[in-house]
Amino acid sequence: MTRFRFQHLAAATALAACSFSAAAQDVVLKFHHMWPTVAQGHTRVVQPWCDKIAKESNNRMRCQVLPAVSGGGTPAQMFDRMKDGVDDLVITLPGYTAGRFPVMEAFELPFMTFNAESASRAAWDYYGKYATKEFQNTKMIATWVHDPGFLSTSYKRIRTLEDFKGLKVRAASRQSSRLLAKLGATPVGMPIPAVADAMSKGTIDGFLTAWEIIPSFKLQEVSSFHTEMDRSRPAIFTAGFIFGMNQAKYDSLPADLKAIIDKNSGPELSQTIGRYWDEATAVGQKSARDRGNTFIQVSAQETDRWIAASASLQDDWVADMDKRGLPGKQMLQDAKDLTKKYNATLKKK
Repeated sequence: MTRFRFQHLAAATALAACSFSAAAQDVVLKFHHMWPTVAQGHTRVVQPWCDKIAKESNNRMRCQVLPAVSGGGTPAQMFDRMKDGVDDLVITLPGYTAGRFPVMEAFELPFMTFNAESASRAAWDYYGKYATKEFQNTKMIATWVHDPGFLSTSYKRIRTLEDFKGLKVRAASRQSSRLLAKLGATPVGMPIPAVADAMSKGTIDGFLTAWEIIPSFKLQEVSSFHTEMDRSRPAIFTAGFIFGMNQAKYDSLPADLKAIIDKNSGPELSQTIGRYWDEATAVGQKSARDRGNTFIQVSAQETDRWIAASASLQDDWVADMDKRGLPGKQMLQDAKDLTKKYNATLKKK
């Protein structure tokens, strides 16, 4: 080989190495979510997770974060955007697409959970056993539920089952819509970003949600009364979240970057995020208390009336699973047992 050819080959090899190195450093994950940047979901989940994978990859892998649905579409479209590769990472609520993810609805049935931390860990285990087929083309990073749900209203105090009559109430999912109908209200499905405007215009009289999200969307300013269940009973409703990654994007990563994603995924992350939601309850309550809003706690006896009025929803869900060829009764029992198991573990800490 002549000296000229050797030098030419060496230069080409060096150029190729540089190009490979540049490409290796240029893994940018498009991360789309619905929260404003002041919301806990952004400040305690999205940004820290992105910072962590950037640090652990020596900045070879980083996020392009698109908050508040700024990448386009709606919260209900985020799963498909991720599945189709428009976004690489999303956080969304399966309940925003009614009936599409019925298996994971076990945790959205009424009166199922006492806190987010134990139920979130339970949801991850349940997902792995029963629900992976519902989320095809998805690398699941975490699953969790919010802190105990409650009801906020604009002008009417809700203390008894009879107080629901004639109210138009925002529902967060298909199961919470069915719950409201069983309790005597008219359910109105909508994602959380639309609630404040709907309350201001009188389109709805109240909404089901969790305390964590109240300050981020200033919902304490469009409501006056907040009705919670007796603390000895489960929360009136729960909504579930998923943190997912496009499977093809994950598969395209080199092994060391996949390992970083894997390290920052799974049951511990799910439980930790659930704990964040529990910790945010006091902050949300303070925002409403500072405004002078009224807090109402339904008695245990009255709560039991609400539980009895909506009990058939669990039976309906089991029957639906059975029709799909799934062991509905066992699935529901597993969801309850897992929640009980992790709740007991949490109490021992």
